[in-house]
Parts: sequence; C-alpha cells; structure tokens
Amino acid sequence: MEQNEKDPLIKVSSGSLSYRTEEVVTTNDETNAESSSWPPRKQNRSTETVAVGSLDVLSAKYESLDYEVCENHLFLEEERKTGYSFYIRKNVARWFIFLLIGVCTAILGVIIDITIDVLSHIKYGYIKDYIDHCLTEDCLYVPYLVWLGFNVGIVLIGSFLVAFVEPVAAGSGIPQVKCYLNGVNMPRLLRIKTLVVKVIGVISTVAGGLAGGKEGPMIHAGAVVAAGLSQGKSSSANKDFGFFYYFREDHEKRDFVSGGAAAGVAAAFGAPVGGVLFSLEEGSSFWNQSLTWRIFFASSVCTFTLNIILSSYHGHPGELNYYGLLNFGHFENLNYELFELLLFCFMGVIGGILGSVYTYVNYKLTVFRMRYIKARILKVLEACFVAAVSATVGLLMIYTLDDCKPLGQDPTEHPVQMYCRDNEYNSIAALWLQVPEASVRSLFHDPPASHDPWTLLLFMVIYFILSIWTYGLSVSAGIFIPTLLTGAAWGRVIGILIGYIYPNATWLDPGKYALIGAAAQLGGVVRMTISLTVILIEATGNITFGLPLMMTLMTAKWVGEFFCEGFYDVHIHLQAVPLLDWDPPPLSSNLFASEVMGYPVVVLPTIVKVSKLVEILSSETYCGFPVVDKITNESSQPSLLYSLMESGGKLRGLILRSQLLIILKNKLYIESDETWNHQNLGRNLFRHHYPRYPTIKDIYIPEEEMNFTIDLRPYMNPSPYTAQHVASLPRIFRLFRALGLRHLIIVNDSNDVIGMVTRKDLARYRVWRHLGHMGLEELKISDKI
Repeated sequence: MEQNEKDPLIKVSSGSLSYRTEEVVTTNDETNAESSSWPPRKQNRSTETVAVGSLDVLSAKYESLDYEVCENHLFLEEERKTGYSFYIRKNVARWFIFLLIGVCTAILGVIIDITIDVLSHIKYGYIKDYIDHCLTEDCLYVPYLVWLGFNVGIVLIGSFLVAFVEPVAAGSGIPQVKCYLNGVNMPRLLRIKTLVVKVIGVISTVAGGLAGGKEGPMIHAGAVVAAGLSQGKSSSANKDFGFFYYFREDHEKRDFVSGGAAAGVAAAFGAPVGGVLFSLEEGSSFWNQSLTWRIFFASSVCTFTLNIILSSYHGHPGELNYYGLLNFGHFENLNYELFELLLFCFMGVIGGILGSVYTYVNYKLTVFRMRYIKARILKVLEACFVAAVSATVGLLMIYTLDDCKPLGQDPTEHPVQMYCRDNEYNSIAALWLQVPEASVRSLFHDPPASHDPWTLLLFMVIYFILSIWTYGLSVSAGIFIPTLLTGAAWGRVIGILIGYIYPNATWLDPGKYALIGAAAQLGGVVRMTISLTVILIEATGNITFGLPLMMTLMTAKWVGEFFCEGFYDVHIHLQAVPLLDWDPPPLSSNLFASEVMGYPVVVLPTIVKVSKLVEILSSETYCGFPVVDKITNESSQPSLLYSLMESGGKLRGLILRSQLLIILKNKLYIESDETWNHQNLGRNLFRHHYPRYPTIKDIYIPEEEMNFTIDLRPYMNPSPYTAQHVASLPRIFRLFRALGLRHLIIVNDSNDVIGMVTRKDLARYRVWRHLGHMGLEELKISDKI
C-alpha cells in the first residue's frame, strides 16, 4: 500500500497492526514472498484502522535486555581463572557502588532542592513586594507581568532543553524506569545528557510555577546516577575509566538501577524503607535477598547524607530535621477513632474516582498532543502558555477572593495583605506564593480556621485541572506533589465540613483529613499500596496511622481499577512498550507454545561462513539465533525449521546478535592466527563495547575474508532455556518472566528448533478490565512506532 501525503499510511509487516502519531494509520495486508513458503508465517489478513491513542498496539522497536547469563566457554574460563578472591572483591565493589549511589543521589537532590529554594525565594519575594507596593499605587498589572515573566522565562529554559536536546527527559521518568527494570531496553534513558536535562528541567518546572513536582524525577535521576557509577565509563563522553568493567552486563546493571530508583524515593520523601518497597512493587521485576540489603543500604545512606547537608544549609547542623526533599512535618497528635475508618474508606472512594478522571482526561490530552502538537517549537510554546496561565489564574484568585485570616496564623514566608485589614493576610495568596510541597505542608498543619472551605474547593478544582494539563508537556515534572496537593485540599474541605456538623468533636482535625485526602488522591492515580503506605508513614513520622492509610489506599486502588488502569500503565501502553505483568493472563492454559511462538526461525550452524553471517545480519533484525547441527534435509517435505541459509538440525546453543558483531569486528576467524589470542581476552572483549554495540554497517570486511569461517561454539550459550511445543502459555510466561529471559527456544519431541518466543510474543496477550468486566485480548505489533 503506498503512502499518501494527505492521509499518511504506514506499511506494516505481516501479523502487525500499525500505529504512530498521525491521525489515522492503516494496516497493510499485502502478502509477501515469504507467505508462500512452508510453513507460512502467521498473518492477520484483515485491514484495520487504528486511531492515535490506541492502547492495543505494541511497538516492534523496543528490544529486551539480556538478563540471562551466557555460560559459554569464555565464561567458564573466566570463572576458573579468577577464583574466590575475585568473587569477594566483586562483592565488596557492589557494596561500595551502592554507597556511592546513595551519596551521589543525595547530593543531586540537595542541588535541586537548594536551587529551587533560592529561585522561588527570589521570585515570590519580588511578587509580594510588587503586590504590596502597587496596591496603593494603582499598578496591579506590574506584579502580574513580573509573575508572568518569571514563569515563562524559567519554563522556557527547561522546556527548550527537553524538546530540542533530550525528549526522553520529559515527565517524571517513572514509567520508563519501570519498563527498564521489567526488561525493556529504553533508548537514551540512562545517559548523562538525560540526567543533566532532567535536573535543569525539573528545577525550571517547579521554580517556573507549573503544577509539577521534583519527587518523581528524582527516581529517574537516581536510576541514571546508578547506571553511570556502576559501569566505570561514559559512553556519551567516550571515556573509559577502566574500573568496574566486570559489571558491564545487563543483569548487573539492572540491580544497580533498582538501587538508584530506591535511593531517589528515599531522597524525595525521606523514606528508605519506602524506597525499597517502591523498587520492589513498581520497579524491579527480578529480586533476591542480597539485593534487598544492598538497596536498603543505598536508600539509608541517601537519606542520611541528604539530611546532614540540608540541616546544615537551613542553619541546624547536627539536628537532622530534614529527612527528604518533601518534608511533611511531624504530626504531634495523629490519632483516630474506630468509626472514622468508614470515613477514610469513603474518602478512598472519592480518591479512586478522581484518580480515574485524572488518568482519563490526561490520556485524552496526551492523544491530542500526539496528533497536533508534534513540532518541537510548538511543544515549547505550549509549556510557556501553561506557565502563563498558571500565573494568570493564581493572581486572579488573589485579586478576586476575599479570604482573610489573622496574621498570627500565617503559614508562609511571603504573606500578602491585599484587601485585608491590618494584622490579616490573604490565605489564598499563601497557597500560591510558595512551592507546591510547602502548600501541602500548610494544608497538613495549618490551624483549623486557616482556610475557607469554598475557597479551598475552588483552589482544588483549578489546581486539579492545571496538574492534568501539565503532565505531558515538554518539561520534566512528576505527579506526586500536584496529586498530593489536590487531595490535601479536598481532604481538608471534608474535615472542615465535618467540623460544621460536629463542632465540639475532640477527635476532629482538618490536617488529618488533608493527609487522608492526599493519600486517597495519589493512590487513585498511581495505584500503589504497600510502598505508598510506608512512604507516607515515614514521611509523617507516625506509624499509628498505618491502618487508615492502608485502608484508604486499598479502597482508592480498587475503585480506580474498576474504571481504568493506573496512570503509569496507561502511559506505558500509549508508548506501546511490551511490558510483562507479574502473572500470566488467567484462563489462558488452552494456548500452547506452538500458537504463541514466532516462526520460521533463522538458525546458524556451529561453523558458519563470514559471507553467510554478513548476509543474515544485514537482512534480518533478530537479536538471537539458535545454533544447530548442520544436516542435510533429504526429505521431499519441506522442513519446519526454515532458514535463509539451509534447513537446520538439532539445537546446540544460542548466540546473540551483539556477540556475532563483536566476533566479526575482531576477526575471530578459524583461519586467523590471532583467533585464540583474542579468545584469551575472555569476556572483556565483549564487555568493552557494552552497552553500545556496533552495527553491521559499521564493520568493514574485505572481500578476501568473506570465505573465512567462524566457529561459534566457544561464544554461544550451550544450554539456553527451551520449552516443548505443547507447553501452555502460563507455563512459558512464568519461565520467561521469572528468569528474565530474552529468548525462549521452542523445540519439538526430537529437540529440533521449530520456533522462538520473545517478549513481544507474550506481551501481546493482555487482560483488559473495565467496569467489573475482564477478558483476554491479542494485541497487534507495528514496526513503525
């Protein structure tokens, strides 16, 4: 099907469904030359049209990470030569790296926090002075222009960097980190350039007045720090420092990134245990006991380091009063009555409903951006426009709402008198003229009469809309703080209204209901339970409130999932990432490996000619090739094992594309005298190029070398994981998921290779849930997303 300039279409391979950021994309069901071969490729011959924003398509561009240890000849030789001394040294190095991760993540968090604190103090100080001055001089347009200039100018810097330098730094980065830890290779996610743009971007977002927080991006920043420290080199700077080379493997790097994500949570909320649980619940798909200890160590070091530095910065050295970037403050008397648990569950229901509304509206807005706001300059202009709207709405509320409170209850360092009487301040200005986390703290701890409920409700509605509008902009911003602030606002309103009904109740505290509302709102959006409960317990310093928080979060999660999936899951589906759930689809045991696998399979003999290898690597994009015994198929019936070369034989092993490329680049030919000298370098020969391997186009092979041969046996994995063709989908799913596989070879009763199962083959079977109903759907795969 040809492309049309008016209605762009994309060509999709057999068995795929198209999807990209045009208004409509259409599948191509043309048959190709391979469709007449035996056995035929699985195809979807129907023509379907999918609108932008479809959640039932997977992208073929995402590749998996190689978590499986390749136990080849080089691995065995290295293990034999190094011995126990190297094993101990490697373990010590692991602990040292986790120590560095904790310290460096804390320092990074301090830099972000202090920079935002300084910029915000300057910004809101100027706005307050101009408001106070112009109130008597009749020039109230001046503080508006000042506020507008600060917001747009600061946001312009961060948005420009995100849009033009590193788009992957947009948003919080949590969905991408979650995908990486699940086993998906997310391009450019863990680069130093991404970290720099992320740090500058989140500073500009918060200081620029957008409804975004710095806590979510800290998780992404911690992951990048961990990935960089653990490798001992920088691919971006093309600098190899020569240490930690033995950690240059996907499964090793994954563990460090898990620790970095947990350290980011610890830095953000001052919650080391919550960081470990977050990495376990929302991040890492592969876990062990020793990893738990190391991650907890990194999180604790991060919290301690950040506490020391921030306490000294705020003039309290040695007191350790600043546990994290988001300081909820200590609740002195946070108690509850038994009957209040029903009220907390009711607030959980509200949080689940509002969280579903938040997710759905943001999803629709994201789809609109994918369709119409594709140019980079438009993305920057949109971010600046939202920053301008935030300043306009904030100042309009300050100018128009007459909500005055006694100055003795002032919750902000920039009190504005506005039209209030002497010794009074404008309480709505107190919420706008400070960073969002300070407003959350105010709603938690302000005295009972500090806010008018209707003013607070209006603020909640406006900020709820702004937070939906902000996430998805070309800026670095998280949803934790905006969601907590929205929930704290309506939660405090509920507490005030209950106070009107029971004016003499001793158990009533609006700050307590603000905390429950914040938890309900956040739980209704992100659908976290265990980790979020512990994070809030550690952040508030009150363990007695664990049961109400848990009940609220569970209720919010259940109610939210009745309507739609969680916020992060929706955005992962929008990016068409082949994410694997914890468990296989229910009631899917009637699907067998022979129906799930991809076939035919390109195989390699144990000894292969260079010309054939170059031909396969140039024409195929597969990342793993089964190695088989070379046989001659004398049967008149075509073999089920189909190859570009010849019919295959019994399985001998598995070799990766990256290994083949390094072999070709280093000319490890049988005919070469240098072959065994290269092999003596061991696995470091392959680690040297990690993680950016050359492509076949980057490798020059003279014509006279095309007839040389390569023995794959020293390099291949001689014992890859396999499954019988009669194995059920749940069985191969658990095997694939638990072991972190990238390839699962399917064999018949004679151990002949008949197919291959990869991540996309399993991820395309997804369970949908909506309004109490559920079912199994088979997604389509596009190579053009």
